[in-house]
Formats: sequence, structure tokens, C-alpha cells
Amino acid sequence: MIATILLSFGVLFLAELGDKSQLMALTFALRYRWWVVLGGITVASVLVNLIAVGVGHFLGAALPTGIISLCAAATLIGVGLWTLRETLRPDAAEDEVAPQSKSRNAFLVVVSAFLLAELGDRTMFATMALATKNGWVAVWIGSVAGMVAAGGLAILIGVTIGKHIPERFIAVCSGLLFLYFGALTLLEAFAAGLGTPVAAVVALALPALAGGVLLLLRRRTPRSVAEDRVAEQFPAAPHQVQ
Repeated sequence: MIATILLSFGVLFLAELGDKSQLMALTFALRYRWWVVLGGITVASVLVNLIAVGVGHFLGAALPTGIISLCAAATLIGVGLWTLRETLRPDAAEDEVAPQSKSRNAFLVVVSAFLLAELGDRTMFATMALATKNGWVAVWIGSVAGMVAAGGLAILIGVTIGKHIPERFIAVCSGLLFLYFGALTLLEAFAAGLGTPVAAVVALALPALAGGVLLLLRRRTPRSVAEDRVAEQFPAAPHQVQ
């Protein structure tokens, strides 16, 4: 059993290195508190690997990856747009877009994003393959540990980077990265003929478009916004009659 756990851990940890899930963990770590992200990754890993070993060991069948990929892409794009929207708020202070910003929905966002991103991913198929030939409990434990370890490594990098980068810049980059992951997920699911390298390049179109729109919307300077606030609070007094 120990050998199977170590095997599963090694396979999943190596498979996650450089994968979009690890990049998502890094991106989430730039936006939310590290323990919220790690907790969300852990819960998602427990659930997705339980599904994987169940399918691989008991059913030997695949999940409807097309529908799952569509839901995952929609979630990622939604998170990206929501993050970019925060940076457009004229009254947004730096602490409102800080990399460790608090959010009631942060945990659910992380869990849902990772759960959908991992369902139908190559790491899930690796877990399914291991469960067909080994004990499912040992595979499940090792897979969860490997996935959480890879996510923890990404979180550590994200927290370290976040200490040296302006908060608003982090928010913009996070939003654009989520849009990229969403577009890439769609292309990998419904345009598999492109190949991964080509899909990785084509997926850049969505964040590039969003970045252009963001620049246009932010052409209004903070000074003009401040002047508008003053005008609203202190309207011009009517001319006095001489």
C-alpha cells in the first residue's frame, strides 16, 4: 500500500508541475489568503480524485469531458472578468485589490474552479489508470497528496511574488490569466485538432482583447474621477445677486 501511495504521489506531483492547475493555484495565491487557497485545493483534490478512483476502479468509464470542460471554462472566464471589474472601480483603494484580499466567496470560487478544471484533465486520467491496477484507497491518498503538494508549491511562489509587485498590477494580471486559462480549456476540449502549442498561442486572443478594452475603460484619469466626486459633493453655488 505504501508503494502505491508513493507511486501515485510521484505521478500526480510531476503531472501537476507546470500544468494549468498549478498556474491557477499561483494566480489564486496572488488574490486570496494562502490558507484559503490551500484549503480549496485540498477539498477539490479530495473530491476529484475520489471520482477518478471510483470511475477507474469500479466503472472503468470516462466522464462527459466536453460538458465539464465547458463549465470549467465558463467558471474561469467568469472569475477573470470579475477580477478585472474590481480594478475598474474608481473608488477602489489599494487594500480592496490587495493580493491577500478577503472574500466570503473565495473558498467556493477556488473549490469550484479547481474541481471543474481537474475533471477530465490529464491528471484525472492518470489517477483513473492507476486505480485500475492498484488499490483505490492507496491511489486516492497518494493522488490527493501529490496534487496538494504541487498546489502548495505554487502557492508559496505566488505569496513570495505578491510581496514585491503592486497590488493593482497583480489584480489585472490575475484577471487576464484566468481569461487565458478559460480560453485554453475551451480550445483543448472543442478544438483538439489544433494541438497544444497552437491552442496555447490562440488562447492569448481573449486576454489580449480584454486587456485592450481595459485600457480603453481606464483612460479616464484618477484626477478627473476625483474632480467628479468633488463636483457631486459640492455643487457650484448660484451666482449672487449684486
